[in-house]
Amino acid sequence: MIDNFALLNEPRRSWIDPDALKTKFLALSSEVHPDRVHNASEAEKQAANQRYSELNAAYNCLREPKERLQHLLELELGTKPKDIQRIPAGTMDEFFEVGQLCRQVDTFLTEKSKVTSPMLKVQLFERSQEWTDKLNTLQQKINARRETVISELQAMNPAWEAGLNNSIERKPLLERLEEIYRLLSYFARWSEQIQERIVQLSF
Repeated sequence: MIDNFALLNEPRRSWIDPDALKTKFLALSSEVHPDRVHNASEAEKQAANQRYSELNAAYNCLREPKERLQHLLELELGTKPKDIQRIPAGTMDEFFEVGQLCRQVDTFLTEKSKVTSPMLKVQLFERSQEWTDKLNTLQQKINARRETVISELQAMNPAWEAGLNNSIERKPLLERLEEIYRLLSYFARWSEQIQERIVQLSF
């Protein structure tokens, strides 16, 4: 398995400063950017393109907290994190709130699709705005939860680095990282469901 941390000369850890990561990626990738090797031999161009693709993939993986965590857990545990089997602790309320609101919006969208009267369409437009506001409010709530979890990842770095050579100390950290990975997976899924309905309401 390719170690994306190693490719970008980054230590394995749960949180990486986004700006520092971008600066490092740009510096490394500029050396093998296609524009820099257009006068090189075909073999050198191919090698540069391969290296550029690998660096780009590594950057895209590490800049996203969920993808970075999945990759870190795969490297550390030798296997992908288990599929989401149960709702992570503390997210049951959001789980039901997202599900209920999405079902209500779906019912409204079905009703809206059957309307042909221009007068009724105007009324439904106003109701669409109300549903959109509710979805946006819920999205903001999920974003706030996500930011709290990202802050926790940042706070975990010192403990992670201190326990690098001690598997006993790292075990609870790995377990928590796996829980956070699941939380981020749920947040991403809920955001997709919400955004999909916001788009449908705009038509």
